Amino acid sequence: MIGYLQGTLLKKYDDQILLLVNNTGYEILIPAFVMESLNEKSKGDEISLFIYFQQTERQPKPVLIGFNYESEKEFFQHFISVEAIGPIKAVKAMNLPVEEIAGFIERNDSNSLKKLTGIGGRTAQKIIATLEGKVSKFTTKTVEKKSGSKNENITEQVFEVLVEQLGHRPVEAKLLIDEACIRNSDINTPEDLFDEIYSGTK
Repeated sequence: MIGYLQGTLLKKYDDQILLLVNNTGYEILIPAFVMESLNEKSKGDEISLFIYFQQTERQPKPVLIGFNYESEKEFFQHFISVEAIGPIKAVKAMNLPVEEIAGFIERNDSNSLKKLTGIGGRTAQKIIATLEGKVSKFTTKTVEKKSGSKNENITEQVFEVLVEQLGHRPVEAKLLIDEACIRNSDINTPEDLFDEIYSGTK
């Protein structure tokens, strides 16, 4: 099982890249919103990705799907739990950032979900029916540090504490976090984020 790869970019296509890792080239599918973050990358640049690995009896050829952050991979795993959305369809559908898609789901906004590539009205309703109430933590843009197994998902931790322990409504918690991140872009720990939130509410 492959969960994380760090290597050198060899080639970049519309929806996938070829990544050289220890003299082995890995073909990795990349959702559109992730590919946008790689626009400035060129051949020879170092790239690190969290990997969703898919291999089944019906599909024996391994499929690797890459994400910048572990939270994006986690949301993807929720997304493919919806009936009739497999990994390949999900890669093509996710042409918007995770926090936007999660927001559409939590707001029961099927019309906006139809902005996703290949998602019609019936599928949009299935997505909402399956995931509404389960993806609220993804509606906040995540401040993360890409450091392999040491990856820290700061805003998710703070969001959960604000909602589950301190009694804030999800929308209110998201606003507090977003405003704090705008005021201070050098947040590196949950404690830093809490300090910034509290300084802004004084």
